[in-house]
Amino acid sequence: MGTDAAPDAAQSPGTGDRGPLDGEIDESEAVAVLFFAAAREASGTARTVLPAAGATVAQLLAGLASTHGDQLKRVLPSCSIWVNRSPAPPGYVLRGGDELALMPPVSGG
Repeated sequence: MGTDAAPDAAQSPGTGDRGPLDGEIDESEAVAVLFFAAAREASGTARTVLPAAGATVAQLLAGLASTHGDQLKRVLPSCSIWVNRSPAPPGYVLRGGDELALMPPVSGG
């Protein structure tokens, strides 16, 4: 059996807590994306890992909107964007190991 085995179903998009490329991403390129509240509902996942080191926050968000479709596109403008637990501007350049959180406003009571 060679090393060219197909990924198992646990690595397919939208399943589990990991992204579709897990196992294939060099840690120096990996950026974890956390989806909260309406962003989680719109994306269909709570977390994904992407090879996004070197991209800006704006570039990553554009890619997420393209990948996850209209529902996430509608939610993104209202989201607060945090990287490593601090607010991040659109021009922030992501590094391997960063954690980006999409936090829509939530209502409480």
